Amino acid sequence: MATEHDAEPLKPPRPVVPDIGPVVSSAHLASSSLPALSEVEFALTMANNAFHRWMVRCMTAAGMPGLSPLEVLIVHLVNHRARPKTLADICLVLNIEDTHLANYAIKKLESHKLVRTGRKGKEKTVAITEAGTKLCTRYGEIREALVVRAARQMGHDPADISRMAALMRTLSGAYDQAARAAAAL
Repeated sequence: MATEHDAEPLKPPRPVVPDIGPVVSSAHLASSSLPALSEVEFALTMANNAFHRWMVRCMTAAGMPGLSPLEVLIVHLVNHRARPKTLADICLVLNIEDTHLANYAIKKLESHKLVRTGRKGKEKTVAITEAGTKLCTRYGEIREALVVRAARQMGHDPADISRMAALMRTLSGAYDQAARAAAAL
C-alpha cells in the first residue's frame, strides 16, 4: 500500500560535518592569538613542496633532468634580463643565507654549460649561456601550457594573485625579522 509520500524523490541525508576548525599541521601552534597564521604556514609548506616538485619535473620535461629546485631558481634568475649577476645579488634576491649552497648550485649549472662564471673586480659573476637561455625558454613554454593555463581556468582575478604575492613577501620579512630576534635570544 503506497502512501502519498512515496511519489516524492528521496533526498540524501545531510551529512553531519563537525566543526574541524582551521586546516593546520600543528594544532598547538594554531592555538595562538592568530590561528590564521598557522593556516598560512601550512599552506606555505604545501605550496613550497608542490612548487619545488613542479620546478624539478618541469625542468626534466624541458630537457634537463637532475637539477635541484635551487638550481632551477638560480638558472632562471641568471637568465633574467640577460645580465650577469654577482653571487651576492643571487643570494640577496633569492633570500639565500648560505652562500656555499648557491655557489655549489652555480658550479653544477656551469658543468651543464647553462651558465658561465667570471669576475667583476673581486666579485664572482654568473651569466647565462645560449644553452641556458634555450632551456629557460622551453621551461617557460611548458609552464604556460600546464600551470598558467590551469591557473587562468580557475578564474582568479590576476589582481588578487598579485595581492597574495605582496602579502607573502611582507610575511617573509616578518619571518626574517623574527629569525634575527630568535638568534639573539
